[in-house]
Amino acid sequence: MDPLWLLIALLFGLAARQVYLPPLVGFLLAGFVLHALGVQGGEVLQEAADIGVLLLLFTIGLKLRLRSLLVPEIWGSTCIHMLLTVLFVSGFLMLAGAGGLAWFGHLEWKSAALVAFALSFSSTVFAVKILEERGEMKTRHGQVSIGILVIQDIIAVAFLALATGKMPSIWALGLLFLPLLRPLLNKVLEHAGHGELLVLFGLVMAMGGGELFSLTGMKDGLGALVFGALLGGLPKSNELARSLLHFKDLFLLGFFLQIGIATLPGVSDVVFAAVLALLILPLKSILWFLVMTRFRLRARTSFLSTMELSSYSEFGLIVAAMAATAGWLDQQWLVILALSLTFSFMIAAVVNAHVHDLYTRMEPMLHRFQSKTRLPVDIPPDLGGAEILVVGMGRVGTGAYETMREVFGDKVIGVDANQNAIHWHQEKGHKAILGDAKDLDFWQGVDTQNLRLVMLAMPTLKDMHQAVMLLKHVGYEGLIAAVTRYEDDRLALEKAGVDATFNIYEEAGAGFAEHVRQQLAGSGRCLAGSEAFAESK
Repeated sequence: MDPLWLLIALLFGLAARQVYLPPLVGFLLAGFVLHALGVQGGEVLQEAADIGVLLLLFTIGLKLRLRSLLVPEIWGSTCIHMLLTVLFVSGFLMLAGAGGLAWFGHLEWKSAALVAFALSFSSTVFAVKILEERGEMKTRHGQVSIGILVIQDIIAVAFLALATGKMPSIWALGLLFLPLLRPLLNKVLEHAGHGELLVLFGLVMAMGGGELFSLTGMKDGLGALVFGALLGGLPKSNELARSLLHFKDLFLLGFFLQIGIATLPGVSDVVFAAVLALLILPLKSILWFLVMTRFRLRARTSFLSTMELSSYSEFGLIVAAMAATAGWLDQQWLVILALSLTFSFMIAAVVNAHVHDLYTRMEPMLHRFQSKTRLPVDIPPDLGGAEILVVGMGRVGTGAYETMREVFGDKVIGVDANQNAIHWHQEKGHKAILGDAKDLDFWQGVDTQNLRLVMLAMPTLKDMHQAVMLLKHVGYEGLIAAVTRYEDDRLALEKAGVDATFNIYEEAGAGFAEHVRQQLAGSGRCLAGSEAFAESK
């Protein structure tokens, strides 16, 4: 990959971030600029893009729980939404063609159905990037979105197999025995350590899994996803995902550059792609929200998942390319769909940057569509009369919970949006419940009257600021404490209404020293001067 490409991608990525868009939008625009400069992608860029997508799907698999796909609100909403989208969009295209509009008039009903089918998919790359940037991969709405995207990937594999006439070989049946390798893979993962061998193991699993599935006539992306799922839930799976994070992001740069470099749009193409983005994308989003709420998902979960899925998919380009090669679709549709994909990313990026504020403003209207009956997982939790609530049960939150528990006993309870983390804590005997502190419904559903202290140990400043605003909104009058990393974060939280803050970086050293002093004192091996130190404390 030419250094000039990287420089242009960097500049456009920085420009996108300055206007609160994800860098990936800048990368797409950089691809268009490179195309205008006469740059052609080539095999290197193609390889980088392929590796990026494989790593993305592999890391999704690491965080996936297959049983979550078997619930009706996941597979049922996906299938019904896809069917409705194909019917409505193909009907719209045919009516527009009958009205004599350009491009639409060249479509037969089969071609219109193909275009509609391509537009019914949502981008896995975009949705995962948005969820990762907001730290919401393991929230309820994040898991719903990921589950739907996985079902879409499975439908994609089936469609490509049927449309191309390329069925999996008989050897594909052997893939059913892959779960038997899980204990062996766990041992190898445990012995890979924490450095470069761990990264290499992840690359081998992602790319090797993709190649294995390709050899049996299956989609390589599905192979990466399956191998990730095989390792999901193992003790080091989260560490493996973190170790691959930057490699994945770097290779995905090639994916977004490739989309832009591959297209040369004309004025009419831009106009038509804008029509698809501005007219059909809202229809697709409305259908998502209505379908999800009919499956008894809460209004907030449905809305946030809808926004995460409100984009067109890179798979649409694959469908269009296959159809164009077979002579079912005009070659120019590749350019139009690539542009509409780009426009959808831009629109969805802007919306998702303010999605929580949008929900707060639209909540009264959205709640009208919410089902009166709740799914069991969405029933508001019971705080059990707790007086101290620790929000965010990661390492810092768990440490705070255990320390407070030693003093206040059962009056302390923890909450986290990660269902797997809550299961782990409950198995350990911890008093912990599932809940999203960025969800107004959560605070309205629990009884905060007995709470005297809320301790926020959430991943980002934005998360904690949102939680503080919601606590004030529901009339909470107790104390609020929060962890911070930087001085400006501390000032922002105190301005928002936080009563006490703890700077992890500044106070970790003092905590370390005090912990060592207590251990040495307990073992009778006091250092010289330790008594004076203890008195000063």
